[in-house]
Amino acid sequence: MSTTTIAKPVISLTPSAAEQVRTMLSNEKDSAGKLLRVYVEKGGCSGMQYGMVFDEKRDGDTADEFHGVGVLIDAISADLLRGCVIDFKDELTGGGFKISNPNAKQSCGCGKSFEA
Repeated sequence: MSTTTIAKPVISLTPSAAEQVRTMLSNEKDSAGKLLRVYVEKGGCSGMQYGMVFDEKRDGDTADEFHGVGVLIDAISADLLRGCVIDFKDELTGGGFKISNPNAKQSCGCGKSFEA
């Protein structure tokens, strides 16, 4: 008897976030064929900050797809992003991409940085 284990994605994108990424990709001709890379780097008010850029797959990346959008995460960022949900709100005040991170001990008021 064999058992198949399905790996749970590191992060997830809401339908509104995926729609915004598709819109951005269609408006940036230089990004054609690239995927959304989500990563973490040192910086920001709380010590670590989120980043997103259109990129190509590299060795060691985790790749997933949400609502037709390909997402890449490097191995180091994956540990800090595991369980994150990325949403997009189209609002005049407080709009943009929002990352809910269950691993953050503390988040900055701007929502762009956190303490691991």
